[in-house]
Amino acid sequence: MSCACPDPECVVPGAHPFDPGLLAATTDARMIRWWWSSRRPEAPVLLATGGRAPCAVSLPAVAGARALAALDAQGMRLGPVVASPTRWAILVAPYDLERLGELLYAKDSVPSSLRFHGDGGYLPLPPSTTGTGQVRWERAPLEGSARPWLPDVEAVVDALVEASTSMPGGGSRLAY
Repeated sequence: MSCACPDPECVVPGAHPFDPGLLAATTDARMIRWWWSSRRPEAPVLLATGGRAPCAVSLPAVAGARALAALDAQGMRLGPVVASPTRWAILVAPYDLERLGELLYAKDSVPSSLRFHGDGGYLPLPPSTTGTGQVRWERAPLEGSARPWLPDVEAVVDALVEASTSMPGGGSRLAY
């Protein structure tokens, strides 16, 4: 899949904002319908993360499945989980970089395959198609829920680090 952006060698096709940064972001249903029907029907749905919006932690898909199984076994309550063929993202409550930095500093190591989607970040949501394929819900938000429940990043990060480091190469392979 090629990207609609002007970069012919885009490394994340369909997984980033096209219009001026996130300035074109909206929750207005009329604007979204116009974009999809008239302007860019192939445009991805992107969640602007951080601030008062949800944040996310993503990791390679195989590690994501392991982490989800471990969190389920612990009885951890999770919110929505987004899956692409290569990566899974667990949506978490908003966090700031200072809080995240303190949390990660306390760890012996953090695999480079983990990505943190906070302030100024974004995450493709279903039904988007990115360069790696179709984005889907592994765990969809509850039907009719305007604001899904989200765990704190502290509650899930240990399981995500453990699942990532148990992968071949210790989770250091950074893949889209």
